[in-house]
Amino acid sequence: MHPTTRPPRWQTLLAFAIIYFVWGSTFLAIRIGVRVIPPILFAAMRFLTAGILLYGWVRLRGTPGPRRREWASAILVGFVIFVIDYGFVFWAERRVPSGITAVMLATIPVFMSLSEIIFLRTQKLTLRLVLAMVVGMAGVVVLVNPSVGFGQAPIDTLGAGALVISAMAWAMGAILTRKLPLPESKVMSASAQMLAGGIMLTLTAAAFGDFRGFSFRDISPRVWMALAYLIFAGSIIAYTAYIWLIHHESPTKVGTYAYVNPVIAVLLGYFFGGEPLGGRTVAGTLLVLMSVLVITTAKKKTPEAKQLIEEEVA
Repeated sequence: MHPTTRPPRWQTLLAFAIIYFVWGSTFLAIRIGVRVIPPILFAAMRFLTAGILLYGWVRLRGTPGPRRREWASAILVGFVIFVIDYGFVFWAERRVPSGITAVMLATIPVFMSLSEIIFLRTQKLTLRLVLAMVVGMAGVVVLVNPSVGFGQAPIDTLGAGALVISAMAWAMGAILTRKLPLPESKVMSASAQMLAGGIMLTLTAAAFGDFRGFSFRDISPRVWMALAYLIFAGSIIAYTAYIWLIHHESPTKVGTYAYVNPVIAVLLGYFFGGEPLGGRTVAGTLLVLMSVLVITTAKKKTPEAKQLIEEEVA
């Protein structure tokens, strides 16, 4: 339920600007970091630090911590979202440009809709949805298939496959958050999941030997800045702005970041990351965004289902 008194317009515009540009820019920051730090270790550094800070902050504000059952749920969701989803994203960004990564992850609504149809039964399979899913997958094919001639090399197949798995994992994580007992406070729930995910990412990095032969003294100031940006701007400030917007604006308006983030990521990758912006990238991006637009504006059976597609946190 939205409050009766609306906040000043500048606050609303600032919050939208944050989720549009900050989340859109996190993909380039990830790309900068994984070129120097092993991907899983870099993901662990981001989410463990952000999880500790965010969890500590909500506890200091008096929010009760999760109960035992809620911790068990947070650990499971944290594994799916942070270890599988973000783990694959960070790994893939060594192979796939940051802008294309954002475009590939924009296919999440396709897998969300499939999950709603198959598992939650909150959405019916209509011709409109089928066509939208086909268009979205066609965008992925354009980006990956070498036989599609757009005067630009296709993206790495293994990296693309990892990003598809990542998108599927996010959809599964969204299903789990609906089915499992989690803290009533969304910020506490997110911080517990992030903290659990950060711990598991650290253990995963150790298991893969990311700490062997790696020295933190080799990290350049630019990479430290990218990590700090991901922790504070991407995981704390932008998420807080998102939660604030959800309480003051309609989910449909807030969900427009799903269309803006990939465009921001592609442009930043081109201008600041030296990433190509050819016909293949443009065509694939347009097809995926058309699919996202149709899917996220489709009618749902229940109000709760409408939010399912709009809860990605970059």
